[in-house]
Amino acid sequence: MAELLLELLSEEIPARMQARAADDLKRLVSDGLKASGLDFKDARAFATPRRLALVVDGLPTARADVSEERRGPRVGAPEQAVQGFLKATGLASLDQAEKRDTGKGEFWFAVLAKKGGPTAEALPGIIDTAMKALPWPKSMKWGSGTMTWVRPLQSIVALFDGKVLAGEVAPGGEMAPIRFGDTTRGHRFLSEGAIKVSGFEDYVTRLRDAFVILDPAERDGLIRDEAAKLCASDNIGLIHDVTLRTEVAGLVEWPVPLLGTIDPAFMDLPREVLIVSMRTHQRYFATHSFETGELANRFVVVANIAAPDDGRAIVDGNERVLRARLADAKFFWDQDRKTTLEARASTLGTIIFHARLGTQAQRVDRIVALSQRLSNYLPGADSSLLVQAGRLCKADLVSDMVGEFPELQGAMGRYYALHDGLPESVANAIADHYSPVGPSDQCPTAPISVVIALADKLDTLVSFWSIGEKPTGSRDPFALRRSALGVIRLIIENGLRIPLRGILANAMVFSLIHANIAEQERVKSSAEHDVYKKPAVAPVAFAQLGLDAERLGRIARGQEKLRSDEESTVAELIGFLTDRLKVQMREKGVRHDIVDAVFARSGEDDLVRLLARVNAVQRFLGDDAGKNLLAAYGRAANIVRAEERKDSSLRARISGAVDATLLEQREEKAVAMALYAAEASVRTALENEDFASAMTAVAELRTPIDFFFEKVTVNVADKPDLRLNRLKLLNQIRTTMDSVADFSRIEG
Repeated sequence: MAELLLELLSEEIPARMQARAADDLKRLVSDGLKASGLDFKDARAFATPRRLALVVDGLPTARADVSEERRGPRVGAPEQAVQGFLKATGLASLDQAEKRDTGKGEFWFAVLAKKGGPTAEALPGIIDTAMKALPWPKSMKWGSGTMTWVRPLQSIVALFDGKVLAGEVAPGGEMAPIRFGDTTRGHRFLSEGAIKVSGFEDYVTRLRDAFVILDPAERDGLIRDEAAKLCASDNIGLIHDVTLRTEVAGLVEWPVPLLGTIDPAFMDLPREVLIVSMRTHQRYFATHSFETGELANRFVVVANIAAPDDGRAIVDGNERVLRARLADAKFFWDQDRKTTLEARASTLGTIIFHARLGTQAQRVDRIVALSQRLSNYLPGADSSLLVQAGRLCKADLVSDMVGEFPELQGAMGRYYALHDGLPESVANAIADHYSPVGPSDQCPTAPISVVIALADKLDTLVSFWSIGEKPTGSRDPFALRRSALGVIRLIIENGLRIPLRGILANAMVFSLIHANIAEQERVKSSAEHDVYKKPAVAPVAFAQLGLDAERLGRIARGQEKLRSDEESTVAELIGFLTDRLKVQMREKGVRHDIVDAVFARSGEDDLVRLLARVNAVQRFLGDDAGKNLLAAYGRAANIVRAEERKDSSLRARISGAVDATLLEQREEKAVAMALYAAEASVRTALENEDFASAMTAVAELRTPIDFFFEKVTVNVADKPDLRLNRLKLLNQIRTTMDSVADFSRIEG
């Protein structure tokens, strides 16, 4: 067995692209090896700012002969299909193919023999194909070449079993091809000359000697540990930022953390401003005081060089740059506080939220209206404070600070609200209404914060859904999945009993009204621009839109219902939310079939109740009694379904009550009595949302059903009335259990 080592050395690769590119290189080369019949033990990929590297272990030195079968067209197929088959397989005529009966007719088969040979002969083609297929987000050409790559390629190391592969990559144009070799280069500034390597272990060692740490995980760990040590020596703590650390590890090949100082003149800036200024523009790590937990006046910068003066000049330069950045931030901070949030909110009408959904001011109107409706389901949300928070939640979008640092929206609104003397609950709601942003983000719990956050996310979902901007498998430009997960977390973690169907219908009306207004403005603008060419456009459009606006007004006042297409949109949104909840529950270990069973039966829009039902069914099926009852249910349901398939009218005839006078055997009478008791208990338990008691009542059916199947024959051929009555009994078992969940969806 042999080893393949591949290194692609180039100019600096953007940090955000490195991990994906390394994975893609491993995948593409691995797929190429498998397609060539080459098995291997392991493949590992690495990335630094200047190189992608791949090592594949356990490759055979020679490929075995292999044969491959390909099925062609049916015997007697049109000539065009036959010729296509022959061309694809390389056969000269059908005489070289085999005719076989597959059970579904006779088909032509081609048996293609592929000769083996030295593995080294196949590898250059595999590497070349993988390189050309590498899906860079952005790529470029260089010199006179036609080849595209993320940055200009400099050299390629390609060794198999310690020997250089015979191959090259041609950039095209007048540029010379880049031949495969066994030499690379180390750190751009700390090493000189070419480095010759003989294999992966030698490659890693020689790179380290040349001040390059190949493994990004090792660089990440080194930054974490050395920065923490540096901070501890100054009696401060490092504020860990995994995302930033991963990015910085992709910017340096030889990380050297250094400690700098923030000018005291800027320490009165809000914590978030200091952190974002350092993180976003400079890639610095913030620190905190062990004693107070407050932000410390020190920062960590990671250099890509071991400087002879221990990095003093590097630190001085970075401190100067940071002072300039923070001077800008301080100017924005001082200027923004001269204008109240209330005054800023009045200018939101000039900012377009979306061309088809109106302005930010209209969006705020929707959030306020929706939050007032939501407050009915959350005690403690003061109405006047709720309206104030809703009106001001987007006001910081027109501040200079948020204009410079968009990621501070909400956070700056809180600071400005407190500066204006607004209640703390209002200020906190402004900051919290974007939360939760992700699974690790804290979920708001204060009543006003929860309501505004929920209204904001529901409006986002409904607004974009109402104009047809729905997420697809690969596209979600407005982060609607994230909004849906935020809605779910806000509801579940705060135990909110919200009828989502009605709330979404209300939100849709608000959204449609503003979409209607936005469309009127668009048509008006278009008509004014083209007034001499098409003078009839505006009156016709406005007449139609005016009627729509009147209808929406009636709906908002409760005088008219949504149309079927609008109801369908609400139902789609309920499905979208419940699908996200399903995914979330499965990730937490809830069985997918149980989730599907509960969701299929309940028609529920109360997520808290839905989750309680799922948990009750999961616990019930966790012991032997539940599993045995499920088996009995399956037997009863299968018999009924089999008979229904034979007779399409049977479903209607067995849906009625069991005739007690036709019950002959003790076992069927026992099942009937148990069902009567269970139905009443289950109904009461479901009304009281006591799903555990509902499952307990269902569990009482197990023993009588077991005896029933042991002693009673259902399909009594010579007694049709008795047979029908017993099928009614089995159908009643199915109906009673299905009132909790669709148990037919649960795997045995």
